[in-house]
Amino acid sequence: MLYIAVFALLGACALADNSHYSFSESVGTGGGSSFSVTGEGRITAIRVWELYNTYIYGFQFRYDITGWTPVVGYISGEPLELELSDDERIIQISGKYAHHIQSLIFVTSKGRSLHVGQPSGHSFNIYPSHPDAELRFLSGWVNGAPSSLQAHWAVLDSDITDD
Repeated sequence: MLYIAVFALLGACALADNSHYSFSESVGTGGGSSFSVTGEGRITAIRVWELYNTYIYGFQFRYDITGWTPVVGYISGEPLELELSDDERIIQISGKYAHHIQSLIFVTSKGRSLHVGQPSGHSFNIYPSHPDAELRFLSGWVNGAPSSLQAHWAVLDSDITDD
């Protein structure tokens, strides 16, 4: 069922103007079970759990139409959370990985960020190819905790045009 939802979302994005949709190369070592964190509408909040300041234990998104997604990975203690304003979007994800995703930095269109985890391992920095695109969903692999991820970006506003 998860695969059908992912392929339906990818198909809808493919039917849209291709210059407004992009996805990143996968970062991390992978392995385990595949995941896709999707929802309807815009992402309005992020929760991330870390394991004693060592690596990312789990995360979830809240979408304005469908609400909170299932948690990818595990819940341990209190999450770090970033609530987005109505006109704010996620425009960049940076971090580090080793066996698992070690750290994540979500950057918004208003210059705010959420820093979680321990900055050790191999660095990555992912962002959309279109300047008006925003994060739509994440996919990847989870082996207990998230072991890899890939970001999917799209322009949602129909009044945005190519320059």
